[in-house]
Amino acid sequence: MATSIATIIARITKSAGRKSVYHFTRAKNLTSIAHFDSLWSSYRILPHSEGERRLTTNEAYHGGFEITVNPNLRIPANLMKRDCTVEQFRSYLDRHVFFWPTRQDCFKMLTTYQRREPSEHFAVLELEASPLLLAHWKSVRLSKYDSGSSPRFPKNCKYRKSLEMFLPLADFGRKNDYSIPVMPSEIKEILIENQACFISRFLKGVYSDNPEEVPINWLGLSKSLPVLFE
Repeated sequence: MATSIATIIARITKSAGRKSVYHFTRAKNLTSIAHFDSLWSSYRILPHSEGERRLTTNEAYHGGFEITVNPNLRIPANLMKRDCTVEQFRSYLDRHVFFWPTRQDCFKMLTTYQRREPSEHFAVLELEASPLLLAHWKSVRLSKYDSGSSPRFPKNCKYRKSLEMFLPLADFGRKNDYSIPVMPSEIKEILIENQACFISRFLKGVYSDNPEEVPINWLGLSKSLPVLFE
């Protein structure tokens, strides 16, 4: 199985533009992320709000560190398959950590939040894709779509959201369905269940629009946020 997984990962990361994955966060979360050397799912941070829609940012304290969790976008019920409710779907999302497989995908999320919260500082962690996926392969899921988003015109959407759209890494290339990625270029999101551990082993860059919030042990990897998208 290890050889098979390594082959799948090599295929997914073969393209020069897919050697890294990117995690978007708020700059003020960097201190806690570096301290725990982990990225946690929102359920791990806020276990009592599972499945509920967060209308605003939520703050929680763990080990003396404040962690801010982003609000949820509204997902209309008519975007869901009949066998999956919005609450079930959101609960699934809450139990995962999200990564963007390309800089372009990450840039779209960044600009969305910058428009929405112009006074907030944001950051992006760039991690080496292959070893991260190999270390967490049993917990990795792949999505063909931006799972947490809501299309502007739901009635015209060509797919319906359900838990079936999240493909286990080990099944990549073995299933063929319109709702899952079949080619590496179709992977829109990479999810890791519960947490991504020991991330400093995979860290390639820390991009922030507020360098003062970059932890001291990551200063050697610190770069200005615009550099990532040049």
